[in-house]
Amino acid sequence: MTRIGFGMDVHALTEGRKLILCGVDVPHEKGLAGHSDADVATHALIDALLGAAALGDIGMHFPASDMRYKDISSLVLLDEVIKQIAAKGYAPVNVDITIAAQRPMLGPYLARMRAALAERIGIPVDCASVKATTTERLGFEGEEKGITAYAVCLLETAG
Repeated sequence: MTRIGFGMDVHALTEGRKLILCGVDVPHEKGLAGHSDADVATHALIDALLGAAALGDIGMHFPASDMRYKDISSLVLLDEVIKQIAAKGYAPVNVDITIAAQRPMLGPYLARMRAALAERIGIPVDCASVKATTTERLGFEGEEKGITAYAVCLLETAG
């Protein structure tokens, strides 16, 4: 059986935080606001994976009200989601993420992001796509108030 999932997430940019995207520390004067490390791209991917397996969403599994997840790496949350979908009999085949941000320019970091996610998910790096786009200075991303990420994934029955 094949299952497709879609996820998206949005976080505001704020002072005093690191900018973490797909587990990679991206140098920037602002980071993303959130309960965990606020890795918007990994959060979108988590929602895509959970959606494909019909397991709800990130907030159901890792609520902001639970202090165990305060400042936690989103890659740790991703590890847990991979275990949950495996327990349901599914394995990821490929993932595709688009990050919408006016700044910083993400091109130099995309290969590291792909590699980080592929390793965590257990898929070949050529099955993990991470892309970046600006919004031509339109919307809150264009005004540099926040970053949005969109993700899709394909799951197949494991084994």
